[in-house]
Amino acid sequence: MVTVNDVRALALRLPRSYEVVVRGRLKFRVGRIVYLAFSKDQTIMGFGFPKEWRNVVLESEPHKFLPPDPVDVRYQWLQVRLSAIDEDEMRDLVLDAWRMVAPKSVAASLRLSAESGIGDLVEAEVDQV
Repeated sequence: MVTVNDVRALALRLPRSYEVVVRGRLKFRVGRIVYLAFSKDQTIMGFGFPKEWRNVVLESEPHKFLPPDPVDVRYQWLQVRLSAIDEDEMRDLVLDAWRMVAPKSVAASLRLSAESGIGDLVEAEVDQV
């Protein structure tokens, strides 16, 4: 089972990512854009996710994923039960959500080492043009 602390350990290592608390809810942002948010009881994680794939995921794994709250339906957003995912899946969801909001040049400069564990981020060399 994944915890908020597992997510925090990864999110805070991502370039330009920072933690805020808004109305009692923990959120992670890049700039002013939220890419992760937790329910007040910290059992559900909302994350940036392409709208066009939302229904596919909800239909294929309804035990794991939840639709966004009604106020968030218009955004590229989805929710997941933390108890239903493992660390590898959490890492993929967090990184994909971060990539949606991070500047393209920053996102392109980051890569995950395939053989590394969670949170072992490696800065890739960026070719200078």
